[in-house]
Amino acid sequence: MNKLNNIRNVQLMRELGIVIVFIVILAILMILSPNAFARPANLMNIFKQASINGILAMGMMFVIISGGIDLSVGSIVALTGVVAASFAHPGEFPLIVPIILSLTIGLFIGWLNGVGVAYGNIPPFIVTLGMMTIIRGVALIVSGGAPVFGVTDEFENIAGAFLFDRIPLLVIYFIVITGISAYILTKSVFGRRVYAIGGNEVSAAFSGINVQKIRISVFMISGLLAGFSGLLLASRTVSGIPTAGQSYELDAIAAVIIGGISMSGGSGRWYGTVIGALLIAVIGNGLDILNVSSHYQLVIKGAIIIVAVLLDVKGKQKAA
Repeated sequence: MNKLNNIRNVQLMRELGIVIVFIVILAILMILSPNAFARPANLMNIFKQASINGILAMGMMFVIISGGIDLSVGSIVALTGVVAASFAHPGEFPLIVPIILSLTIGLFIGWLNGVGVAYGNIPPFIVTLGMMTIIRGVALIVSGGAPVFGVTDEFENIAGAFLFDRIPLLVIYFIVITGISAYILTKSVFGRRVYAIGGNEVSAAFSGINVQKIRISVFMISGLLAGFSGLLLASRTVSGIPTAGQSYELDAIAAVIIGGISMSGGSGRWYGTVIGALLIAVIGNGLDILNVSSHYQLVIKGAIIIVAVLLDVKGKQKAA
């Protein structure tokens, strides 16, 4: 009982810590650049910047809680974006075609990842690393190595339109997907099983949970949301770019880990991932406003990931 309480206390401290860090960084940026950073238009822009990464992070969250990792999401974004833009030329196909193709391709790649992990017994890192390279190559082949332009206005409006002329649809998508993910993790049997296999796969199997099915399912969720993110990115940039999505997997993993999800699986809360995605967007936006080179953003993200994992390891050692 004491051990369980220690684990809960450590998790609570991590969640509280990320909230404090987020507030402190917001305060610092507002002080350093009050006229630019704190403007309502810029704050809404931060939400837009966080949306695509936040959607990717929601899928990554399921995989990491289950004890896995998905390095292929950035390449899925590129491939689905290229395919979506290729089928969004004026007068050729209805809008539903690029949408369905993007989601189906992402779902299928996620299924392949899940099968490789669940039935091939290949470590998730290796499976998704290989798939990351394969899918990036397929994106370059499909596009001929060049961006795909000439999409319809309707396609552009998928990510570029606003609700009530004020709220970007990108933000609405992020909110809806976050709500669905939160419900699945906290209220459904599936969500409890995802936590169970991440906490102890052997015990989960002995309790009657179909571990292989859950493994495949979480990778399919990740692939599906990556496919949707590719569609949104292509709509937002009005093109399908085969080199798009590079390092997006880093941002998604960073958002999840920063938010307090344990890399070893089995613990963490959905709202931590939201805060993690917003924190990454705030840091990027703030550094841009302060005219700090984007190269430093990579250094900061990498350092944050290392610190977050270190805190997770140390926290578990204390709980034990």
